[in-house]
Amino acid sequence: MKNSSHYLKQAYAKKKPAIRSRLNEFRRIGEEADDNQLFEELSFCICTAGASAKMGLKSVDAMRDILSSGSLKRLQKRLDGVHRFPNARPAYIVHTRDYLKKQHGFKIRELLSSFDDPLERRDFLAKKKHIKGIGYKEASHFLRNIGFSGYAILDKHILNTLYEFKVIKSPKPPTTRDRYIHVENKLIEFADKLEIHMDELDLLLWSEKTGEILK
Repeated sequence: MKNSSHYLKQAYAKKKPAIRSRLNEFRRIGEEADDNQLFEELSFCICTAGASAKMGLKSVDAMRDILSSGSLKRLQKRLDGVHRFPNARPAYIVHTRDYLKKQHGFKIRELLSSFDDPLERRDFLAKKKHIKGIGYKEASHFLRNIGFSGYAILDKHILNTLYEFKVIKSPKPPTTRDRYIHVENKLIEFADKLEIHMDELDLLLWSEKTGEILK
């Protein structure tokens, strides 16, 4: 049965090499990427919010060469016909980009590394009013994609699976910080029970619903 721990462990055994390869890729990005590349990952997550990972990837592909300097109108033109929100997402990107440049010299790696507490690091991204277009899910997504460990990406696929396994009582997305952390801790407990690292379980559950191991 697909909702049994035994099935998940079997699926993990098959997918473990691909999952660990993807996580290693994230770690390499965290170690080697420059600030422009880190901003590209942040823009991907901004474009993924309220859409899909595939739409986020297509959007970044369409804007990549002008992400760090293009005007709002140029970015919006690039997303016309590509993203379901071709005006709003570039506006979020430009606002966030201008804030990071003016207040932090666009030193994104230095900024993120300045936090000793991983929860404070995510709080900064999710709650800072000048970082537009992401909440706790996409802040977690961004941090995971640039090599930080221990953040759950609680999208509909993960939540539905946790609900099916009776790990949580409702598959509704958490709407507050405390609720997000509560569900995240439930995922960590579930991972410990399965003896699978939470970062790996997150990708496993997502791939079981989608058939893919994307970023």
